[in-house]
Amino acid sequence: MNTMELPDHINFPKMEEEIMKYWDDIKVFDQCNELTKDRPKFTFYDGPPFATGLPHYGHLLAGTIKDTVCRYAIQTGHRVDRKFGWDTHGLPIEFEIDKILGIHTTDEVLKYGIPNYNRECRNIVMRYSEEWKKVVWRTGRWIDMDHAYKTMDISFMESVWWVFKQLYEKQLVYRGLKVMPFSTGCCTPLSNFEAGLSYKDVSDPTVTMTFPVVGEENTSFLGWTTTPWTLPSNLALCVNANYDYVKFYDEKTKHNYYMLECRMASLPDAKKAKRTIIAKMKGKDLVGKHYVPLFPYFKDLEGCFRVVSDDYVDNTSGTGIVHQAPGFGEDDYRVCLANGVISKGTKLVCPIDFSGNFTDEVTDYKGRYIKDCDKDIIDRLKKEGRVFDSRPMVHSYPFCWRSDTPLIYRAIPSWFVNVESFKDKLVENSKQTYWVPENIREGRFQNWLSNARDWAISRNRFWGTPIPIWTDDAFSEFVCVGSVQELEELTGQKITDLHREYVDDLVIEKNGKKLHRITEVFDCWFESGSMPYGQAHYPFENVEEFKNSFPCDFIAEGIDQTRGWFYSLLVLSTALFDKPPFKNLIVNGLVLASDGKKMSKRLKNYPDPVEMIDLYGADALRLSLINSPAVRAETVKFQEKTLKELISSIFLPWFNTMKYLQQSFKPGMKIMAIDKIEGINDMDKWILSSLMSLVKKVREEMKKFRLYTVVAPLVDLLVTLSNWYIKLNRKRFRGESGLTSCSVLYHCLKIMAVLMAPFTPFFSEFCYQKLQNYPLNYEEEKFASVHFCQIPEPTEKYHDAKLEETVEALKKIIELGRVARDKKTLPLKQPLRKLTIIHSSKEFLADLMKFKEYILVELNVEDVITTTEQGQYIALSFAPEKGVIGKKYRKDGKRYCDYFEKLGRDEVLKFMETGTIEYDGKTFTDEDLKVHRQFTGDTTIEEPMWEKDVLILLDIVRDKALIEKGICREVNNRVQKLRKDAGLKVQDNVVVLYSYDDKNHEAIDEAINEQKEFLKTYGVILKQKEDTDKPMFDQNVTLKCVTDSIHLWLVKLN
Repeated sequence: MNTMELPDHINFPKMEEEIMKYWDDIKVFDQCNELTKDRPKFTFYDGPPFATGLPHYGHLLAGTIKDTVCRYAIQTGHRVDRKFGWDTHGLPIEFEIDKILGIHTTDEVLKYGIPNYNRECRNIVMRYSEEWKKVVWRTGRWIDMDHAYKTMDISFMESVWWVFKQLYEKQLVYRGLKVMPFSTGCCTPLSNFEAGLSYKDVSDPTVTMTFPVVGEENTSFLGWTTTPWTLPSNLALCVNANYDYVKFYDEKTKHNYYMLECRMASLPDAKKAKRTIIAKMKGKDLVGKHYVPLFPYFKDLEGCFRVVSDDYVDNTSGTGIVHQAPGFGEDDYRVCLANGVISKGTKLVCPIDFSGNFTDEVTDYKGRYIKDCDKDIIDRLKKEGRVFDSRPMVHSYPFCWRSDTPLIYRAIPSWFVNVESFKDKLVENSKQTYWVPENIREGRFQNWLSNARDWAISRNRFWGTPIPIWTDDAFSEFVCVGSVQELEELTGQKITDLHREYVDDLVIEKNGKKLHRITEVFDCWFESGSMPYGQAHYPFENVEEFKNSFPCDFIAEGIDQTRGWFYSLLVLSTALFDKPPFKNLIVNGLVLASDGKKMSKRLKNYPDPVEMIDLYGADALRLSLINSPAVRAETVKFQEKTLKELISSIFLPWFNTMKYLQQSFKPGMKIMAIDKIEGINDMDKWILSSLMSLVKKVREEMKKFRLYTVVAPLVDLLVTLSNWYIKLNRKRFRGESGLTSCSVLYHCLKIMAVLMAPFTPFFSEFCYQKLQNYPLNYEEEKFASVHFCQIPEPTEKYHDAKLEETVEALKKIIELGRVARDKKTLPLKQPLRKLTIIHSSKEFLADLMKFKEYILVELNVEDVITTTEQGQYIALSFAPEKGVIGKKYRKDGKRYCDYFEKLGRDEVLKFMETGTIEYDGKTFTDEDLKVHRQFTGDTTIEEPMWEKDVLILLDIVRDKALIEKGICREVNNRVQKLRKDAGLKVQDNVVVLYSYDDKNHEAIDEAINEQKEFLKTYGVILKQKEDTDKPMFDQNVTLKCVTDSIHLWLVKLN
């Protein structure tokens, strides 16, 4: 670290490990926190992951975004408390324990014992925490993981209780019966968000049943379902009151049926079967008719087994008559309640347990898993003549994201937050937040909030934060506890933990009644939504600090959290304080495998991220993720080749630029201060101006959290330093202006290290430490780490927008010239006579000619000519956009196109100046018309290349002198390679000797003799070798341009 010397070759992963050791040695994270403790606070919330698995690319992407923004905040004058968090409760942990213990039902957990069960959960919850620490630190992310908050800590759980009690006292909590997504594999209801996490295409049986109409002989309703297991619980049929229904006679069954008229075509043998419509009616005419139940289990219930109506019945599937089982369908429950089939306060027909097995009420199938009974139920109904049709159907069906079992919908008593009562406030508070990209907030999140339903926050599980409600058996008395102290006062017991095994047996007395805690625990999304309060143990500690930093400045997570953490945070902060919980949010997309599929451990369709870091380094991985569409909430396919390309296209050129500075920096030199560099030329001014423009852009875009608009220009300038600034200034680096050029390059590299530090923390540190060792002719504050340096303010005195535009034009001219050479297979070593540049602006050409020297060298031409006489070289005409004009003007379109195609140069020039042209009372713009340019010269003499309004002409005719110079250019190229192979430095002077090993050398010999002065311009002195000469290094080479051989020898001069 304490030397400016660089290795000949760099191993980026090894370099990063050395940087990590340096950070450890200086306790860099602690130092950073100490240095920034008195600065204004930039607050950040870290969403808690589970520690039951190792970090994947999704974690690394979100972690890199968080780290980048937090590092940038530090480097712009802020303090950032970066505290990690763990989500330690919930289904993921219980599901792991269930697999280990072979537990499948709630009864088995109770038999095992809640204390024992929760002890097992606690034992595995931090299983991979140490591996997480290693990976997080290895990726360059600085965050406090030694003092991370955990949702299972009593301090966190107490804050969750406080949050809940606030909602309870605001009457935003209620207990109700609701049909919810339910996992029979995990024995618990799921949120709508969780229910949408996993869908699969499955084949399920569809059944069209017959429901004999009471009072109508030989007549039945045709009802339809895809869930035969719900048929024993059928209580009603539902039609759409406004649809057209029919009563038809079926010749095959000799029976009459009711169904939706437009769905008759979906019946089996629709074309061949003989079916006669007897009557037509509206759905409302069927309402109130009774039918014979399918099964006897609930046949004695009053008010059931009749037809009701609701608009949710559609005409796209089934028969238009929908079987209603209110215990197993959200619409079923709503419709049956509204029509008096069921009523609140009475027992609901829901004859299955939490494991999805039929209970004793369904005697024929009791104890059996519901899906296993589908076939038996259908077979039974067929035997009883109650099946009109049965066939399989493939459809998309929700599965439990943890147990991978089919979800069902079932009515279950749950505790709810009355979100619908304040969803308008949710929408308003959401509008106060800034999202990147904004369309996620304005689109899917806004829609979700506008249609928000009450949030079921209870789970019938064991390892979680217990809901702090105590009640009696009749649910007539309630006590909601909001703190440890309150529970101690109410029970007279010392409280050391808040998990179920510690609080379930505690009794609270009220009005002479003994109250026991309800059995449910909180949904883990309620806990994660309470994270701002739980991590600070608010309001029991850190009250003023919390108030001064809420809402936080920044959060970031994946798009899958739109209906998860982002939503739960907003619901709770709105309910508590009527504020949004955060100000700024970056939403990242999903990282998929290279084949576009979801990354799967089972399929092994992605490389281990740790292996990628070991191969290419964390900086390359970070840059590949943060410079991808994933930073603007789009999906990205992870591909290893991207890391390889970043190494070769960015990191190696960056390293080589550092290397070039070191090689060009001569003993005795001292870097000049950036505002006192002497002898700078236009190229120096250009690169400094470009640097300041970049600093300004970085500041502007990072203020808006638009990382995806920052990385590309940062990388572009790094490449520009290597490919343009150094390449165009090699002579100056080697000559008298070497100190000036080295000083300019030094400051560019140093500022770039500071700017890149949030994105590529390792190599930025490496560069900064190396640059610290250059001798300076001025005093400068030195920092132990680049990450302690502040992002500079853009210095206006260096900014020259016009100069930047001119050099951009110069680069484009050079690139066009190279393309022209490639097109004609003229290697750059072959000198050409001239390049002609044609443009309408004299000012543009005059500015460009200030850099004539660079064009001569880079394109290897002997002269550059400019002219504004475009008419001498270019024919202009209109190229109408026929499709656009035809669509706009219909039958007149062809006439208009013909007219414009005949117009001459003057009309086109006016159009190019004004952007519009009038004809036939219509105004035409560049949407309607394009300008076609045609070179009018001889392409056997000059090769034309276009770029917008610039035309270049490369003279491609070669005479004898040019050919000889081409040979000498190749000789010089071989000489330089020989110098490199000999290990010579730039400042080492040599004489080049030559001899021939064969007779085939006339072309080389003639060229060398005729072009000696030309060779001297490259600093090459050639002499024919004598026998007495003692060269240090030699090589026999064949020149590609003439296939002649020459033997070159180096003699180093003292």
